[in-house]
Amino acid sequence: MMDNNQRLAKAKTQLVLDHPFIGTIALQKLDFEIASEDWFNQMGMPATAAVSTKQAVFCDEFMDTLTDDELKFLVAHECMHPMLEHNMRLGGRDPRMFNQAADYVINKLLIDDRVGSMPSCGLYDPNLYDAGNGVSEAIYEIIKQQQDDDDSSASSGASSASGDKPMDSIVESKGTPAEKEQEASEWRIAVAQAAQAAKMMGKLSAGMERLVTEILQPQVDWRDVLSRFIEKARTDERSFARPNRRFVSQGMYLPVTSGEQVGDIVFCVDCSGSVSDKELSQYAAEVRKVHEDIKPKTLSVLYFDTEVSHIDVFGQDDEVVIAPHGGGGTAFSPIFSTLNELEIEPVACIVLTDLCSSDFGEAPEYPVLWVSNYGTEAPFGEVVKV
Repeated sequence: MMDNNQRLAKAKTQLVLDHPFIGTIALQKLDFEIASEDWFNQMGMPATAAVSTKQAVFCDEFMDTLTDDELKFLVAHECMHPMLEHNMRLGGRDPRMFNQAADYVINKLLIDDRVGSMPSCGLYDPNLYDAGNGVSEAIYEIIKQQQDDDDSSASSGASSASGDKPMDSIVESKGTPAEKEQEASEWRIAVAQAAQAAKMMGKLSAGMERLVTEILQPQVDWRDVLSRFIEKARTDERSFARPNRRFVSQGMYLPVTSGEQVGDIVFCVDCSGSVSDKELSQYAAEVRKVHEDIKPKTLSVLYFDTEVSHIDVFGQDDEVVIAPHGGGGTAFSPIFSTLNELEIEPVACIVLTDLCSSDFGEAPEYPVLWVSNYGTEAPFGEVVKV
């Protein structure tokens, strides 16, 4: 009878033979270890499995409860977390709840690809997967809303995904945004190489090929769109403070043109937890670049979730500092109502968000650019996906 170290080696070998895309990742990108139930308890993790971007750890006692096919599924499952950059995408989200959302995505993909057999503790809900469009962040928001609904209704006996337990633990990547991006880049290279090897063997399924494309496909550079959007917002600043002398003698008081200048610009930062630290760092750099290069009359940074929690207004000579406030759900109508109440009429409004809300409010008269890390549709304005 094989011990669990031998079973683990066998599971990796079977993946290489039957599903070489995942098997190559298992062999080349992750170190595999077995630990006791006590170790998992000491780490504050469920005694099942855990994965970082460098190592996968399996609970010895939990492995004893699994068939060989279930162990093969679990090994593939652990490979998929860093492959899909889940370790780098937690941001400020609840780790257990985000792990649930990630598990719903991974298990659906593995079941569709017929990789082993999912253990009975695995999370699988095709309807939830479809509702979140197969995106962990969107599924997380659905689960979080279910949790909020459950908490607000003590008499409710209905079950929901919010009460389910993930099959493993995701160990969040640490380091600076640049270090995390480097780690993600290395994983994308590994994914590309593994996919190529599987394709040469004729064993890259259509589902996994689509997944690889989603991981590797170049996305629209939102910074180029932002630059174009701001350029369109350039306007001749006209003022009646000094009337145009050419027409005064004719009794006509017309504004004088003070030269090409951009008026007020507003950036709105979604602080619901759906925007990652990496994305916030990118956004902050671009906001500062707009302030330095364009020098608008004022640059306002508005932070929101279901309401506007804070707003900073920077003049042309001020240093722009991005410091998120709030955290919760998402609603967009408070953005525009707040700007209206403050009598701020920007030449451009840029909203950094995931677009996971149906509360948009009424379209303002000024142009709106939605910079989204998930959704692609809004009832007004222009949407660019990052």
